[in-house]
Order: sequence, then C-alpha cells, then structure tokens
Amino acid sequence: MAHNSPKILSTTEMATTEAKWITLKKIKYIDQDGKERLWEYAERTTRKSSGVDGVAVLAILKSKTNSFPLSTVIIEQYRPPIGKYVIGREVLLPASQISLIHLLLDAELPAGNSIATFNIQYSNLPMSIYLGLIDESETAEQAAIRELYEETGYKATRTLQISPIVVSDPGMTNANMQLVVVSVDMDDQLETPDPKLEAGEFIVTKVVELAKLKVTLGNYDKEGFVVDARLSHLVSGFELARQIGI
Repeated sequence: MAHNSPKILSTTEMATTEAKWITLKKIKYIDQDGKERLWEYAERTTRKSSGVDGVAVLAILKSKTNSFPLSTVIIEQYRPPIGKYVIGREVLLPASQISLIHLLLDAELPAGNSIATFNIQYSNLPMSIYLGLIDESETAEQAAIRELYEETGYKATRTLQISPIVVSDPGMTNANMQLVVVSVDMDDQLETPDPKLEAGEFIVTKVVELAKLKVTLGNYDKEGFVVDARLSHLVSGFELARQIGI
C-alpha cells in the first residue's frame, strides 16, 4: 500500500483542558537559600499505579551458533513535534510510552549489505525507537516484552536486567522510565519477523552492524534526520568503550 509523506498542516496554541496525554503544572517551592520560587513543567496524564511512565527496552538478539556479527535494530518514524524523521525516541511523547533500542549480538546481515531493511510499513519515516503504552495491570518488564513483540515481532527469551526508575529531562517534565534488557535467542541465522502494528502505526525497522552504527547515524544526520539523544548517547558510550578498551 502506498503512503503519502507526512507534513505539518498547522500549529496552534492548545488549552490544557483539550490535552489528552499531557498537562502543564506550576510548582511553588523553597530553594536552598530559603527563597520561594515557581517552576513550570509538563506532566503525563496517563501514569498508572506503578508510578512508572514507560520503559526503554534493550533487546539483545543472539545466535546460538554465533552465525552473525554484533548489530543493532533501529526504526524510522515521523514525529510531529519535531516535524522531521527521527532516529531514536524524542523526549516529549504521550504518557507511558516505551522506547526500544535493539542490539543484536552476533547478527549477520545479508551478504554485501551493511544495512538490512525489513518490516517496512512506511517509506520515509524518521528513525525512532518503538513505542507503546504500559497497561494498568502490567509491570515494566511485561510491557517491554509485549511491546517488543508488537513493534518488532521478536519474542523475548529472558529478561537480563531491569534498571531503577530514571528520568530524561527533569527540568521540563516529571516523566520517568525504566530500562529493561531482554535477550532474544535465535537458533542460527538472523530472523526478521513481521511486527504486529496497529492501524495508523507507520514504522520502518532497520538492522545496522553495531560497529557501523556511528557512521550510519552520521549519514542520517546529513540527510536531514534527527537522532534521538538516548540513541546518540548509547553510540557515544559504545565508541568510547572501544577507544579506551573497556
């Protein structure tokens, strides 16, 4: 099915009473000098009883036969607040959304290709990490496993790590998240299952060799894409570890 390129039609002021996913609040507090101050911030309206807005998922895909090199999965997705295609997940998203950064261990790409594209639902999307809502009855781990399957088609084999609650932009919002690291074990060659996307979800999934990820993101930047900060930080950390031999 063909799709049109997304574009912004208009941008207008919106009353908080109209907002479905976020609201604005004002805090009155006393600073370290005893002075009374005010602070404005955005708050997500769909935080569940767990107290966690969302999870970042690091899915490690590994061949039991070590048949392919270390790679990563990223997605392209258009983000209206940015008005561009985004590589990774931007900060201001609907409440309780999930970001997925997928590292594939020992993943071999098709011969002659440094980037493999699959599960294409929309051809000119920004690269974004998969997103989803945490249901009331779910834990962060359960939500991460469910969203991994829905957005990529991969089924987690086991959970390797769950981080404490962390924040990304505490000067602007009280939104928080947890990192869930899962392993997806493959019998042999790299598998590229179809995602279980809902109507209106337009996502392009790409596999990139981890060693070539920095160059790949640099190329996207040159092409007018916007790289999500968390994905950029991941790449910077990986490159630094390689440089200093960690």
